[in-house]
Amino acid sequence: MNSTVKQILIWVFMATCLFVAWQFVVKNTGAGQDKAISLTQLLNDADAGKISDVVVNGSEVTGHYRDDVKNQFHTVIPANYPDMYTTLRSHGVNINVKDTSGSTWLNLLINLAPFALLLGLWFFMIRQMQSGGNKAMSFGKSKARLLSMQQKKITFKDVAGVDEAKEELKEIIEFLRESQKFQRLGGRIPKGVLLVGPPGTGKTLLARAVAGEANVPFFSISGSDFVEMFVGVGASRVRDLFEQGKKNAPCIIFIDEIDAVGRHRGAGLGGGHDEREQTLNQLLVEMDGFEANDGVILVAATNRPDVLDPALLRPGRFDRRVIVDRPDIRGREEVLKVHSKKIPMAEDVNLNVLARGTPGFSGADLANMVNEAALTAARFNRKSVHMYDFEVAKDKVMMGAERKSMLLTDEEKRVTAYHEAGHTLVSALREHSDPLHKVTIIPRGMALGVTVYLPEEDQHTVTRDYLETRLATLMGGRCAEEIFLKQMTTGAGNDIERSTELARKMVCEFGMSNLGPMTYGKKEEQIFLGREIAQHRDFSDDTAKQIDAEVRRFVEAAYKSAYTILDSNQDIMHRMAAALLERETLDAAEIKLIIEGKELPAVRSALSGVDSGNGEAQKVLKPESGRKPGFGEGHTSPA
Repeated sequence: MNSTVKQILIWVFMATCLFVAWQFVVKNTGAGQDKAISLTQLLNDADAGKISDVVVNGSEVTGHYRDDVKNQFHTVIPANYPDMYTTLRSHGVNINVKDTSGSTWLNLLINLAPFALLLGLWFFMIRQMQSGGNKAMSFGKSKARLLSMQQKKITFKDVAGVDEAKEELKEIIEFLRESQKFQRLGGRIPKGVLLVGPPGTGKTLLARAVAGEANVPFFSISGSDFVEMFVGVGASRVRDLFEQGKKNAPCIIFIDEIDAVGRHRGAGLGGGHDEREQTLNQLLVEMDGFEANDGVILVAATNRPDVLDPALLRPGRFDRRVIVDRPDIRGREEVLKVHSKKIPMAEDVNLNVLARGTPGFSGADLANMVNEAALTAARFNRKSVHMYDFEVAKDKVMMGAERKSMLLTDEEKRVTAYHEAGHTLVSALREHSDPLHKVTIIPRGMALGVTVYLPEEDQHTVTRDYLETRLATLMGGRCAEEIFLKQMTTGAGNDIERSTELARKMVCEFGMSNLGPMTYGKKEEQIFLGREIAQHRDFSDDTAKQIDAEVRRFVEAAYKSAYTILDSNQDIMHRMAAALLERETLDAAEIKLIIEGKELPAVRSALSGVDSGNGEAQKVLKPESGRKPGFGEGHTSPA
């Protein structure tokens, strides 16, 4: 019998007891208002002719007087007392006799009703107290969820772009399946694996794939599930979690976002002894304490390994640290293949081109791009997803959605066109710059104008020449305003901010200035807050002046370089700005034709030949982009 049925039966029993008690109370209350007389008085009143009628119910007699019909009297007679009936009948009293054969059990129930009511109340209160106690004790129980075999499994085939991490985790699964193979040579099975990487790179997905491949019990829990408002609950849940693990060994325990409980101890602003530290201490003991946890492997994920406690990261607890980084070109292509399996794609879709055009994208970004492409194709009732849909989706993910409702005046469009043309021309004519992808003056996201670059390959380190070209490109917008518009606008605010920040990093962090290979300014980070809130000044005032002078030198050199390029190529600038005003978006091929002085081809539909259900898609032109609002926002030129 389950708990629901038990609760229903309890409530039915309680309702019955209350009803019987109510009937009992009403009956006794009503009887209490009657006039109680003796048997002698009853017989005397009958002889005097005062009695009107009586009702005999076993040994109880109730009746009414002739002169007072509203009020009732009652008395008790002995069993088998026939003389009373003779007396009453001789004086014309109306006699009614009730059948008492079926009322025995009812009388018994009525008599026992108070005791039944008390018993029911006691039983109910005991159950509630026990239930409350169980709920109170359940606070200390782990909230870990055991993955069911009936759930849809994710395997390593569904994970792409992180081949090294997959190999590490495959070895962990092999440890669980064939532990004797490794222990035969004296090896010890790793106790913990920490998945480290930026957000969206697939750490949780990897853990789910491990669950699908391992064929061993898999417990999953979030780091925030340990800590509650009650003191000691976190530590109790850690104990219960590992107890469940030991009962189901060999097994895997996965803790997502472990930095919620694993932060550096002693870093709290409110003192050193808090609930999170108790939870962390218990976790440290369970992972590597006096008691062995053979066959229990802990897998955890975080994107903030810098805030974790050193005791948690040492060998013996987290023996392995698996880096799950953003995928490279090949990895991005594999990720796109995985996410596009269920999407009907047209023949013109080239995943290699899309992979090359999405540097820095994480797995989540690529999945979002594929989904946006499918939604774009569905919007135009197409039967398959085309390359155009992927280009639209890529621009939307990289630069934001088009803001077609944002109307710009002709003068604002002209300012934006020259500003973005300045960025584009400086980048195209300087060496060590990334290849241009497109430039646009249509509002998109937070930008009124955007110049987008397309690196030929993933860059892990950059040179000083590359950074100086980047500075000159950022200054191209302001220089174009001064040369061609004879004025300055707030649209360059973001460019100036970014160039100053980049120049200061070149001086203080990268050691690329005349001050030599030294770092200036030690960052202070509050681990409890999880972010940098100050930068410690560890240099003198004289050094600060030299740093400012070097930063100014880098920015001014970039400004002069951009100014010289634009001033020497005014014809190209005028043609490029005019083309932007006419077409609003220029791709790399069109930019190259403008620089070479050639005529641009006529604008044609980007969806010519695309299958469409209603022909509406034929009217859509190439993807367009926009430029960034002024007043400190600036014009974006993402690398």
